Amino acid sequence: MTALLLRGGSPYGQGTADVLIADGLIAAVGPDLDAPADAEVIDATGCIVLPGLVDLHTHLREPGGEEAETVETGTRAAARGGFTAVHAMANTTPTADTAGVVEQVLARGEEAGWCDVRPIGAVTVGLAGERLAELDAMATSKARVRVFSDDGKCVHDPVLMRRALEYVKTFDGVIAQHAQDPRLTEGAQMHEGIVSAEIGLAGWPAVAEESIIARDVLLAEHVGSRLHVCHLSTAGSVEIVRWAKQRGVDVTAEVTPHHLLLTDDLARGFDATYKVNPPLRTAADVQAVRDGLADGTIDIVATDHAPHPRDAKDREWDVAAFGMTGLETALPVVQATMVDTGRLTWRDVARVLSETPSRIARNETQGRPLEPGEAANVLVWDPRPSAPVVPEQQATRSANSPFRGRELPGRTVATILRGRVTVRDGQLATR
Repeated sequence: MTALLLRGGSPYGQGTADVLIADGLIAAVGPDLDAPADAEVIDATGCIVLPGLVDLHTHLREPGGEEAETVETGTRAAARGGFTAVHAMANTTPTADTAGVVEQVLARGEEAGWCDVRPIGAVTVGLAGERLAELDAMATSKARVRVFSDDGKCVHDPVLMRRALEYVKTFDGVIAQHAQDPRLTEGAQMHEGIVSAEIGLAGWPAVAEESIIARDVLLAEHVGSRLHVCHLSTAGSVEIVRWAKQRGVDVTAEVTPHHLLLTDDLARGFDATYKVNPPLRTAADVQAVRDGLADGTIDIVATDHAPHPRDAKDREWDVAAFGMTGLETALPVVQATMVDTGRLTWRDVARVLSETPSRIARNETQGRPLEPGEAANVLVWDPRPSAPVVPEQQATRSANSPFRGRELPGRTVATILRGRVTVRDGQLATR
C-alpha cells in the first residue's frame, strides 16, 4: 500500500500538522514531516483533519429494498459524506433478526469496500414486537452485533423491553429504541401543533415520544443495562434524558441533522419530501435539540439515512413514505448549525460524529484518535466552500433529500479507510 501524506491540515481544527499514513496505520503526526519518495501527497491546507465519521443509524435497505438503496450505493454515499463506518438498521426484507441475515449484510459491506458496515440486529422477530429475536446468536456471530433495534417500530410492550435490556446486558449490548407510542400516533402524519391544525393533517404529539423515553430510562435503571434513544426530536425528550443522566442512568441519545435544522412549517406545501418519522418539530424543539447536543445531553449525531424510490415520496402526503436521505449532507448541516454558530468545536464534531458512536456500538476499530499506531480511518474536510444540494448528483440511489437547493457549507477533500483513499476531491476514488 502506497504511503500517504496529508500536508498542512489542522487535526481536530487545532493548529497545523502533517499526517503520515503507511501500511494502513497513522505513522506520524507533526509539522513538516518527511515522506517516502513514492508517497501520495494530499494538500490539506486550510482543511480540518478528523477521524473518519461513524453513523450509528443508517438504512441500507438491502436485502429486500434494493430499488431504494443497496449496500454498494449506500456505502458510496457514506464515503462521500466522510464516513468510514455505518451501522445498518434491521428493517430489511428479510428482517435482520438472525445470525444468517446479519452476516449477509456484513459480507456485502466487505465486498463493497467503501466503508465498514456493522449490522444492527432486530430486537424482536420480524419487528413484530411479540417475542425476542435471536439476540445471542447475532451477538456471537461473525458480525458481533452489539446494537439491537426495531427502528421503524417501537418495542412498545414494557415486559418485552425489560427482557431485551436484561438479555443484552450479558454481552454488553445496547437496545436502541424508536420512541413512539403506537396508540398515540395512529394515523399521525406530522407534528401535532399549530401547523397540523391549520393544514388539516393528523397530529403526532410530542408526548408519544417522551412517554416511551421516560418509561425506558426507568427500565434501564431498574435492570442496570444500556439504553440508546434513536432520533430524539422534542424539547421534552431532551429534558427527560438530561434528568436520567443526572440520575446516573446509562442512557445515550442521538439527534438527526434534519431535526437540527428543519421545522414542521415545511409541511405547509404538502411536499412529502419533508415527511419523516419522528416528524419535523417546532422551532422551539430545534433550539432545544441544538442546546442538548451542545451541552452533552444528546451524545451523538446520527443520520437516519432513509432512502426511498421516487414513487414512494412523489405522491399525496398521507400515503407517502416516511424518511429522508442524509449521509452526504450530515456534516454540512452540523457545520452550519453547530460549528459555524459557535456551539461546537471541530474537536466536538469528532466526538459526536465518530468517537462516541463507536463507543456506543462497541466498535473498537473506528473512531480512534489521530495518533501514531492507530488505524488510518481519516476524513479531510474543507469547511470553506459552500454549494447548493443537488440530490441527483449524490451517490445514494434515492433523491429524497430535504435539503434540495439549500446552500450548505463544506466539502470532502478525502475519505481514507484503513490507509486507502475512497474519496478524493469529493469524488469516489477509482480502484
